[in-house]
Amino acid sequence: MDNQIKEAIVLAGGLGTRLQSEIGEFPKSLAPVNGKPFLHYLLSKLKESGVETVILSVGYKHELIVAEIGDSYLGMKILYAIEKEPQGTGGGIKLALEKTKAPVLYVCNGDTFFDINLKELSDYHFDNNSTCTLALKKLSNVDRYGSIELDADGKITKFTEKKFREEAIINGGVYCINNGILIHYPVNTPFSFETNYLEKNPTAKKIYGKVFDAYFMDIGVPEDYQKFQKDMQS
Repeated sequence: MDNQIKEAIVLAGGLGTRLQSEIGEFPKSLAPVNGKPFLHYLLSKLKESGVETVILSVGYKHELIVAEIGDSYLGMKILYAIEKEPQGTGGGIKLALEKTKAPVLYVCNGDTFFDINLKELSDYHFDNNSTCTLALKKLSNVDRYGSIELDADGKITKFTEKKFREEAIINGGVYCINNGILIHYPVNTPFSFETNYLEKNPTAKKIYGKVFDAYFMDIGVPEDYQKFQKDMQS
């Protein structure tokens, strides 16, 4: 199998409810950051990594995203998987997978920027013959995220719920996945990728994680969105 991944899915269907005080009623992935939509920074990262086709999984006010991004962006082909009703993260990925035959893809959350080396993630995925590999981040004083436990080989053994921890390894919202992993889930049936797929018996599914010491920002709350804007200026 060729280890160069050339297709990616971006989950860009988020409403951005907590960001409405900052961005109004826009999709979260279009939140302006120094004159460009947040999505621009994600797509630039994918372009740098050799991705040639991106499938945007969209729902809320998707016509605004289509108008902004079009069918080609930074030289990459852009396809759209449009949710008629909210599908959750799992349903959004499942819908997007209907648009591709690529055996392995990157998947990125449309409200998170994790500045990792994607080739390192994909190499780790192939080296471990993994079905799904998560980019992980170690954070201090965490209460917004659940945490993840790994065995000595990097296989994920447990996901634990959100609570305050002095230190935790969290899901960074960037994945390398094999195309067939959601084959048993019906299309157009909402489900959570995290709860319904990742957290149910991860060891049996050969789900691995790799910790990256790289810049990470989830723009889901106003203070972090404002911080991302300042960080991108510098």
